[in-house]
Amino acid sequence: PIWWYTRGAMHAGRWCIHFLKNGNRQLAPALWVRNIFVPMFGQHDLAGRLVSFFMRFCNIVIRSWLLLMWAMVCLLFFVIWLALPLIISYSFFVSFQVLKS
Repeated sequence: PIWWYTRGAMHAGRWCIHFLKNGNRQLAPALWVRNIFVPMFGQHDLAGRLVSFFMRFCNIVIRSWLLLMWAMVCLLFFVIWLALPLIISYSFFVSFQVLKS
């Protein structure tokens, strides 16, 4: 248990941060924010700019939401990592209590 909650937790935390950075790299909502006013496909007329803006806005909203879900999954993995020894200990305790009775 000592390793699990010291070096193991640090390793799991680094893995979660890497996992989150990978999700950010895959979804790249900041890249879409930077280019929100750049017209798509070189269409510099009003209609092209409006369509580009709304398409990028929808992409930003959806990708940000997906990144938030990705972060929640990452946090869930870390919490499960921390709770796993407690869950296993509890299940052993319960199984031994059943065997006693």
